[in-house]
Amino acid sequence: MLPARLARGLLRPLLREPAPAAARYGFPEPLLLYAAAASFHRPSFPGPGRPRRPKAAGDPGGSADVEEQFLFHEYVPEPDPDIEEQLREFGERQKEEEQEREQRREMRLQQKFLTGIRARPVVKLPVPSVSPSGLSCSGCGAALHCQDPGVPGYLPREKLHVAAQADGGPAQLVCQRCWLLVHHQRALRLQVSREQYLELVSAALRRPGPALVLYLVDLLDLPDTLLPDLSELVGPKQLFVLGNKVDLLPQDTPGYLTRIRDRLWDDCVRAGLLLAPGHQRPQRLDGEENSNSSARSCTVVKDVRLISAKTGYGIEELITALQRSWRYRGDVYLVGATNAGKSTLFNTLLESDYCTAKGSEAIDRATISSWPGTTLNLLKFPICNPTPYRMFQRQKRLKNDASKSEGDLHEEEQKQLSLLKKHSYVVGRVGRTFLYSEQKNEPDFGFEFDADSLAFDMGNEPPVIKDKPIKRVELTPQDVKDAHWFYDTPGIIKENCILNLLTEKEVNIVLPRHSIIPRTFLLKRGMVLFLGAIGRIDFLQGSQSAWFTVVASNFLPVHVTSLQKADTLYQKHAGHMLFQVPMGGKERMAEFPPLVAKDITLDEGLGDSEAVADIKFSSAGWVAVTPCFKDRLHLRAYTPEGTALTIRPPLLPHIVNIKGKRIKRSVRYKTKKPLSLVYNLQKKKNRCMT
Repeated sequence: MLPARLARGLLRPLLREPAPAAARYGFPEPLLLYAAAASFHRPSFPGPGRPRRPKAAGDPGGSADVEEQFLFHEYVPEPDPDIEEQLREFGERQKEEEQEREQRREMRLQQKFLTGIRARPVVKLPVPSVSPSGLSCSGCGAALHCQDPGVPGYLPREKLHVAAQADGGPAQLVCQRCWLLVHHQRALRLQVSREQYLELVSAALRRPGPALVLYLVDLLDLPDTLLPDLSELVGPKQLFVLGNKVDLLPQDTPGYLTRIRDRLWDDCVRAGLLLAPGHQRPQRLDGEENSNSSARSCTVVKDVRLISAKTGYGIEELITALQRSWRYRGDVYLVGATNAGKSTLFNTLLESDYCTAKGSEAIDRATISSWPGTTLNLLKFPICNPTPYRMFQRQKRLKNDASKSEGDLHEEEQKQLSLLKKHSYVVGRVGRTFLYSEQKNEPDFGFEFDADSLAFDMGNEPPVIKDKPIKRVELTPQDVKDAHWFYDTPGIIKENCILNLLTEKEVNIVLPRHSIIPRTFLLKRGMVLFLGAIGRIDFLQGSQSAWFTVVASNFLPVHVTSLQKADTLYQKHAGHMLFQVPMGGKERMAEFPPLVAKDITLDEGLGDSEAVADIKFSSAGWVAVTPCFKDRLHLRAYTPEGTALTIRPPLLPHIVNIKGKRIKRSVRYKTKKPLSLVYNLQKKKNRCMT
C-alpha cells in the first residue's frame, strides 16, 4: 500500500488537468474523487478559492498516523437501524392523527344532527343497565347521565365514572353543556320544551310551607310576556318584582330611575297583581279592565326594585329589604324568563351577606351564558339568618363602605370599578361582612364582587374565575339543619321570541352585554331603516322629518336607505356581512322566516324632544320615534314571521337628547355616551346621590 504522501505526489498532475485528460490515463472519475479525498486531513475552506492543502503525515505539526480509506463506487452502505425505527414511528403517528381527525369529523356531524332534532320528553333514567348516579350538575342543576347528548345533564360515561371515584368526590362535576358554555362559550341545543320548564317551576312553588318569590324582569324586554300569568304560576305567595339590567339603560333625564320603577309598578297593576298595603298606587289604571281579578287576592306584590345583577347596583339595598321584611320565615324562589339574569343574580347573592359564610365557599356558582335556558333544574344555597348581631355588624360595614372614596379603595378594586364604569351606567358595590375561611393570603378589602366572573364577554375577554380555597369546604348536616334555602329556578322560555331563530353567534351579537349607546337618525318620508336583517321600519307618511333612535346592542348594525332601494338591498345583503344577523348566505336565508309587515299610525308629536312610542322588535331592541310637534306619522314595521312586534309607550321618552352633532351630509348623529355613576361611594368629598 502506497504512503499518503507518495499517492498525493502521483495524483497531483492528474488533478490539475481537466477531467477528460485525467480519464485518458485510465482512472475512473469516482475513484479519482475518493482517492483525492483520502489524501486530505481535516479539510477546511477558509475562502472562496481552492481548498487549502493540508499538511501531510510527515510534515512538521501534522498527524503521526493517517488511516487510509478506499471507497468503491459500487458499494452501498446498509441503512441505519435507528432511521428505520424513526420511520416506523412516524408512520404510526400519521395513522393516529388521521384517526383523530376522523373522530372529530364524526363528532361534528353528530352535533349538527342533534341540533335539528325536535324536543322530546326528558329521560329520567339514563342507562337501563346502570343504576341512577344520584348526582347533579353544579352549573345548571340537571341530573347527570350518560345516555343521550341531547338530553339535559349529559356527561360521557368514562368521565362520570372517573369523577365519581375521585378522592375529592364529584362536588365540582358539571355536565358537557356547562363545560362548553364556560370554557369555550359554545352552546348545545337541548330537548326541553316550554311546558317542561313551566311544570318544573310550578312543582317547586307548590312545596308546602311559607315562601317568598323574587320575580326577575328584563327591563330591556318590557312589557314582560310572563307577568300576566304570574298569579296562576305563583299562587298565594308574596312577591318581589325586580327590574334587572338597569346598568345598560342610558340616563335620558335626571329622574329616569324613578320613572322606570313607576312603569314597573303600573305593569304589575295591569297584570292583575294585588299591591301590598301602604303603597300609594292605584289598584287599577284608568280606562283599563283587569282580566285576572279572580287571582287578585292570591299574589301580593311586596315591593318593586331596580337592580343590576352584573354590576351590583341595588343588591345591598335588596338584601336589607329582604332581611327586614321577610327575615327568616321560609324559602325564597327566584323566578323569571330566559335571559333575565337569574343565574347572575344567584351568583351575586351567593357571595353576599344573604348566603351563609360557609355556604358561600362550599357551593359552586351557576353557569352564566347569553344562550337562553342555561339553568335546567333547581340550584340553591342556605340563607343566612339575620340575627340582631349580624344585622348590626352588616350596617356597620355598609356605613364604613359608604364613607370611602375611590382613592381609599385598594388598587385591585379600583381596576374592577374602572372596568365596570367603562361598560355600565350605574355601578354598585357588594361585599361580605362575615367570612368562613380563616387562612387568607390577602387582607379583606370589603370588595369581593367581580363582574367578569359573573357574565361572559363577547369573546374579547375570557371569563376570570376567582380561586376558591385550596381545601374545599363541605356543608355538613349540622350546618343546614332547619335551614331555609334560596332557589334558582329554570328560566321560562318566551314565546314568539326572536332569539329562538338565531344561532349562538347571532345571539351574542343581538343581546347587549355593555351599556347601550343610542344611535339617532333624522329620517324623512320615503326612507327606510334596517336593524340588521331582522327589523325594518318604512317612513310612509309625515309632513316633517322625525328622529328615530335605536336602542339595541352596539354590535347590531343599522343601515338607512330609500324606499326604492330597500328591497334590492335586503335581497343582496341579507345573510352576509353588511347586515350580520342572520349570517350564512343564501342557505341561511332560505330557512330563515321572511319579514312580515305591520302598519303603524303614531300619535301627534308632543314637542320638547319627547318620543311618542317605542317600536320593539321582540328581544332585539327597540326604536324610539320622536316626531315634530303635532306631526302624525304613518310607518310600516317588519319583523320575522312568528316573532313579536310591540308598540309601547316610550321607556326613555327623552332619549333623543342623548346625541352628538349631526354628521355632515348624513342622516346620522354622532353617538354620545352619558357618564357612569358609582353608588354608595364618595367621589372626592361629595357623596353621590342614591
